[in-house]
Amino acid sequence: MRQELTRLGIKELRTSEQVASAFDMTPDQTMLLVVNSVCGCAAGMARPAVGLAMQNETQPDRAVTVFAGQDLEATASARDFLIGIPPSSPFIALIKGGEVVYVVERRHIEGRSAEAIAMDLVQAFDRFCGTDETAEDGPESPDTVGSYAESPISSSFRSIIR
Repeated sequence: MRQELTRLGIKELRTSEQVASAFDMTPDQTMLLVVNSVCGCAAGMARPAVGLAMQNETQPDRAVTVFAGQDLEATASARDFLIGIPPSSPFIALIKGGEVVYVVERRHIEGRSAEAIAMDLVQAFDRFCGTDETAEDGPESPDTVGSYAESPISSSFRSIIR
């Protein structure tokens, strides 16, 4: 489960010091944070979605992961940087200059295909990585942008009919 992400070049953070160092960013730097998990939606959807998104031409400057339920200190430290965002796992965030600009919470993962989640991440990469753009009113999510936000169909069924 760890290797599914680390083999993609995603750096595993196992201590609070490593997390603090990762979040020490310049205003233009971007970072993908993946809160990994042992659950089925992490295995079937979240990790494969990250793998697909990491094939996009536009990438965050760095990508890191903590493992919820296993690396408790690192996960708690990462969540300290996610002020106002309820804890969930799996969880994916795009961070720019230390500020969360895009989040994919467990509720955006469950019941959706890895491909649909990857498309959400790619859109966020293209928008925020290598640009001056920031999220003005707090972090965005699939609920607030893109086709997921515009569809009246429940998230549980949306990826099935795509």
